[in-house]
Amino acid sequence: MSESPTRPSRTGRTPGTTADTGVSDARHAPVLPDADAKNLTSRTLGWVLLVAGAVGLVGAGWLAIERYLKLIDPDRVAACTLNPFLDCGPAMASWQGAILGFPNPFLGVAAFPVVMTVGVVLLTGARLPRWFWLTMLAVTTVAMGLILFLVWTSLYVLVVLCPFCMVVWAAMLPIFWYQLVHAVQERYLPAPEGLRRLVVDNKGTLLAVLYVLLVAWVFLEMGPTIVEYLQTV
Repeated sequence: MSESPTRPSRTGRTPGTTADTGVSDARHAPVLPDADAKNLTSRTLGWVLLVAGAVGLVGAGWLAIERYLKLIDPDRVAACTLNPFLDCGPAMASWQGAILGFPNPFLGVAAFPVVMTVGVVLLTGARLPRWFWLTMLAVTTVAMGLILFLVWTSLYVLVVLCPFCMVVWAAMLPIFWYQLVHAVQERYLPAPEGLRRLVVDNKGTLLAVLYVLLVAWVFLEMGPTIVEYLQTV
């Protein structure tokens, strides 16, 4: 008995072909751009926290050592005393240099290893809960506020720049900014969708703008004084 011929489907295709299964359609479908291609990945955030945390630890650690040596020998000239405008001494001797009753660098020595550890955890592929990120962002925001206060103190009260303090300033900016970007991206913080995409898609550019603003602030306030001093040398 002969087999009956296979009857075509309503689409005009023989059942069982790749056209019916949709494989062919998917294969030839246009490739759409990935809307999340510019998102901040956990790996990138991990590297930022690890590297910036290490830089901050170097700056804070050196300041802590200098402060300890100064306590042992009050007449010692700090290694970061370079000229009248680059000197760690005034910052370490001021009350702002020990805002909690002990030298500020000790805060960095304790905090930056925590930041580095979080970076390493992210690089292993682990996912941390929302409450952890919000807590860490809150602490980092307070730390960033302290940094801005110390920048203001250096420019308007002491009128001198602390080299290793500036290392810590530079390290704190990406630590704070990329945590903020992450919180906005993951909707841990409320933000309009347009603002959210603007921040996430332009995170690197906006970080560069923050650095430019910080450097401009320093030069606008210290520049004329430095130029006047150099003219008298």
